[in-house]
Amino acid sequence: MSSLLEPEVIEVMEHSSANPENMPGDLTAEEKAEIDREASHYENKSAVGLEALRIVQKYRGWISDGTLQAISAYLDVPAAQLESVATYFQLIFRQPVGKEVIYLCKSASCWIKGCDRLQQHIYERLKIEPGQTSADGIFTLLEAPCLGDCDKAPVLMLGEEMFRNLDEAAIENLIKKKKKYHADQSLD
Repeated sequence: MSSLLEPEVIEVMEHSSANPENMPGDLTAEEKAEIDREASHYENKSAVGLEALRIVQKYRGWISDGTLQAISAYLDVPAAQLESVATYFQLIFRQPVGKEVIYLCKSASCWIKGCDRLQQHIYERLKIEPGQTSADGIFTLLEAPCLGDCDKAPVLMLGEEMFRNLDEAAIENLIKKKKKYHADQSLD
């Protein structure tokens, strides 16, 4: 299991020969085309830093140092500027995550309605705590301070889809459904 909560110093350097992962890489033609489409709404490409990170993450799953360098070069934006954007937004991943990211709401409403009980069920079922990825690489669990659906607590977001008024049975159904989906995908 990997952890997203472990403290880590990330240096953004122009070129690092120590680790090939940190070497600037190339963006694919598809990634560049999507970034260019987004940039067409602005005076210059440098205005789409967050969207470029989101677009590239959609294809790669996360933003490595080398990927950040490639985006920096393509947009002609300092890597440090993109790093500050990437580390500010919770939906940009600077470390590998599972194929499915579970955001468990930890707001007061969700806490009152039992989000801790749901987190315990996720731990018992997947053996992961917040910031960890399941051994099979399918699920990463992250805490969210609020998902904005307090009247339907407890809630979680799985990928980009919200699930409301949850209990352990609903969590179990979600896990089974996603595991089956990924098992079927591996057969194709």
